[in-house]
Amino acid sequence: MKNRFWGKRVLAVLATASLALPLLAGCTASESKDNEQRVLRVATMWGGQDDSYFRQQFTDAFELTHPNITIEVVPAVDQGSMYGYGNQEEQKDVPDTMESLKKIMTGDNPVDVIVADTSTIKSLIQENMVKQLDPLIQEDKFDTSDIVPSVLEGIKDLGDQSIYALTPTFSSSALFYNKGMFEKAGVEPPTDNMTWDDIFNLGTRLTKGEGKDHVFGFSFSTYQGGSPYYTMSQYYNSLQLKIFDDKAEKMTVDSPQWEKVWSTISKLALDKVIPKGDEPQDQDEGGRYNPLQGDLFLSGKSAMVIGDYSYINQLIDANKNADKMKDFTKVDWDVVTPPVHPEAPEIGGNIYLSNLMAISSSAQNPDDAWELIKYMNSEDWAKIKARSSYEMVSRKSFIKPKDGLDYNIQAFYTLKPVPPTNTNLDKMYQKMPNLWQVSDKGMEYFNQVLENKKTPKEALGEWAAKGNEMLEKLKKNPKATFQ
Repeated sequence: MKNRFWGKRVLAVLATASLALPLLAGCTASESKDNEQRVLRVATMWGGQDDSYFRQQFTDAFELTHPNITIEVVPAVDQGSMYGYGNQEEQKDVPDTMESLKKIMTGDNPVDVIVADTSTIKSLIQENMVKQLDPLIQEDKFDTSDIVPSVLEGIKDLGDQSIYALTPTFSSSALFYNKGMFEKAGVEPPTDNMTWDDIFNLGTRLTKGEGKDHVFGFSFSTYQGGSPYYTMSQYYNSLQLKIFDDKAEKMTVDSPQWEKVWSTISKLALDKVIPKGDEPQDQDEGGRYNPLQGDLFLSGKSAMVIGDYSYINQLIDANKNADKMKDFTKVDWDVVTPPVHPEAPEIGGNIYLSNLMAISSSAQNPDDAWELIKYMNSEDWAKIKARSSYEMVSRKSFIKPKDGLDYNIQAFYTLKPVPPTNTNLDKMYQKMPNLWQVSDKGMEYFNQVLENKKTPKEALGEWAAKGNEMLEKLKKNPKATFQ
């Protein structure tokens, strides 16, 4: 009887031990994994010998908290390869960044993580070269509810409403306006989600004065000088208008939509509501540094301007040092969302997602790759980086007005980014190095409209004809040059 009882106890102990063995083995494996030194290869589009800036911005904190993981930064294109480019004797080809990226993603030692912009990530998604992150997000219960909705929606737009990348930061712009000018003019200031026509109408009402005392109602930029030809792209980008088709074979500017753009902007310039670009520039005051020189908003020469997030620093600094500057009065300012078109009421604001992080489908170390992306998009990282003066963190809980000020910070992240329309554009510019001249040629014709030499319709028609000639020449010889 005693022996049978002892036998049962032995069996029970053995059974318990056998159940514990997998758990012990699991702990050992986990500990081994945590202590194992591993390398995580992170791809950037461009790079050189000194990658300290990228590391400071993105990976140093991760390596500090993950001492067993070493980050290796792998540029798709080494900037050193650009030395000598432009030498007419050698006619060196511009490196194809996309093909270079694919090589380091599929070679013998493929990279694990890709850090790139929306156009690149969209191309990689279309070619099934990056992993979908939704299953990993669900499995780890990774919280995306605090990510700025417009940023998350912009990411989903790249992958047919699935998430293939996350970004810890983004850059953006908003419409700055001078509250004092509006109050003095007895005009209601702008509000969020106004249309371009609404803003142009307000600008017309705020325009006043002549010569050096002239005040513009609106400007596409904070800086003085230069034709509105390039800055007005902010007006038509959300309409997704193109200068030429996706194959760079035919011009697309000879259209009613383009005519409306040129008619609208040229009239505003001729009516002096916006800068035309030929206004006299501020002169140096005896060689003394003038922080307001060339700044339309700070100098009180424009009631409304579109400025990026970092412009807030200049406003704060100027107001803090107002007593040190001659004839400068503190600017009472605020911001609203950039104007929108009725056809695309949710899109605008020049939101750029240039630091999207994705996992390569061929990653050798996908687990650590996901750990890096999770960490870079975590609350802890956002808390550290929320003090940045140039970019905003993607977690909205950590986006706060600077210096204890009270301004409409949401204006910088309410609108969705403009989705990329042609993911082959970079490739075409690399294949045809002088393709940019087709776009640049447009300024010549736009300036003829500003000089009242041609109507917008006539100028666009001539640009289309000339551009088609240039595109045909590039089709026959991708390295063709133009006078």
